[in-house]
Amino acid sequence: MSTGERRVCLLTGASGTLGDAFCRAYYRDYDIVAVCRTRTPAAPSQLEWFVDPFAPKTALPENDRRLFVVRADLTQPGEVERVVDLALARFGHVDLLVNNAAQVRLHPRGIVDGDAALEQFDPHFMLNVGVPLHLSARLAQRCWLHRGAENRARNRNIVNVSSISGSEVYPGQTVYSASKAALNQVTRSVAAEFAEFGVRANAIAPNSFPALVSTERVAQAIVELDASTVSGGVYGVGVEPDAASGSRSVRLPDAMPT
Repeated sequence: MSTGERRVCLLTGASGTLGDAFCRAYYRDYDIVAVCRTRTPAAPSQLEWFVDPFAPKTALPENDRRLFVVRADLTQPGEVERVVDLALARFGHVDLLVNNAAQVRLHPRGIVDGDAALEQFDPHFMLNVGVPLHLSARLAQRCWLHRGAENRARNRNIVNVSSISGSEVYPGQTVYSASKAALNQVTRSVAAEFAEFGVRANAIAPNSFPALVSTERVAQAIVELDASTVSGGVYGVGVEPDAASGSRSVRLPDAMPT
């Protein structure tokens, strides 16, 4: 079960740049279900932990909190359900779902360069759109649907990791950009549907990280959205004011509604 009053976070893409940074920065603050396909995040877990080489039997305070790592390929049949079941079996509930896993394959020569871009349509939409949609639905069905008062009391919510590419045009990113634009609309629609039982949904749309915005700032944006009360928004991180449009705002580091 969850430790004390700490929030339970189900995070996909935990082995990627942002997922690893989020786990390292916030594993002491959240009970994190870290879902990854390959390498595990560089934070203590049930699989790996810190050891003092000069006193290997000495308990280290860094190990007092540990990730719960789940290896999964979420694009495979039944894997979303297995991950949700494991998270609920371990902690009893989930307060924050962070859909961070993503397929990113750019095509500098455009969609007419043979079939390379066209062949990436299904993988991009499966992981970038289908998996967040399925995880949101299954978690709602198995944990949130009939717990409206509890959901509101615990401020439960979803944060989808989108991209500035979902609203801006960049060469070579047609398929990726389309998938992120679809994720933005899924976010807005889920927010409207889940409002009935008190679960919020938002997305962050960061600029390129870590090149143009630090990964730590993007991770912080997730936490600030979790602590907020907004719903149905897509918020840029590290985005210039004239590159974003919309009427909603939230206090995030260098964030603009898109």
